[in-house]
Amino acid sequence: MLLPGIHGQIERRLLVNYRVDPEVIARVLPHPFRPQLVGGAAVAGICLIRLGQMRPRHAPRWVGLRSENAAHRVAVEWDTANGPQTGVYIPRRDSDSWANVVLGGRVYPGEHHRARFRVDETDEAIRVAYTSLDGAAWVDVSVNISDEFGDSRLFAGIEEASAFFETGSVGYSATRRPDRFDGLGLKTSAWKVEPTSVTHARSSFFDDAGIFPAGTAELDDALIMRKMPVLWEPLSSLRLQAEPAA
Repeated sequence: MLLPGIHGQIERRLLVNYRVDPEVIARVLPHPFRPQLVGGAAVAGICLIRLGQMRPRHAPRWVGLRSENAAHRVAVEWDTANGPQTGVYIPRRDSDSWANVVLGGRVYPGEHHRARFRVDETDEAIRVAYTSLDGAAWVDVSVNISDEFGDSRLFAGIEEASAFFETGSVGYSATRRPDRFDGLGLKTSAWKVEPTSVTHARSSFFDDAGIFPAGTAELDDALIMRKMPVLWEPLSSLRLQAEPAA
């Protein structure tokens, strides 16, 4: 039985975004998802998020848990009875929390893999790196906090980027069953993103030439969110026969 919702705080959420060839990313998307396009390009990325005070709704803060987490994600759309829906598809989640690994997909949506994280953080710069214990995923990202958004090919400015990711706050993630995707929605009363400049970004996913041939996945921008109250709400799972996208 899933919890009705989990409260807490986003202490830091770093979104590292790539401009991706839509035909290439479509090959790794299961049915019913298709790439959501911005100016003819697909949008994918890495979410590196530290959560604090995470607890069931109405539980006191002192019982809350703190964890470092990561998700590779793709902006997608899919058809529903009420028309097209937009959000993100998450092929993999990683966490340093045993609670997230054990309870994810059982007590709340989102199966996680155990990982070791290294974080170096100041008010001016952040580095987040991790390696999963199964060796299948790793990331190493460094950014400097900036006053200017930079030269994005996806978004005309920080306001446009912020609006895109705010409307994509519904996520469905892969599970052990190919016919089921766990759903989770993010809600906050204090949505705010800040620009950063990327000094280094590597990823087992985006640097895999077997998935992304040269030139098909280009680093575009990185945004940071800090000290935001958050409510994660479970969504009804999508249950259908997964099949490769055409």
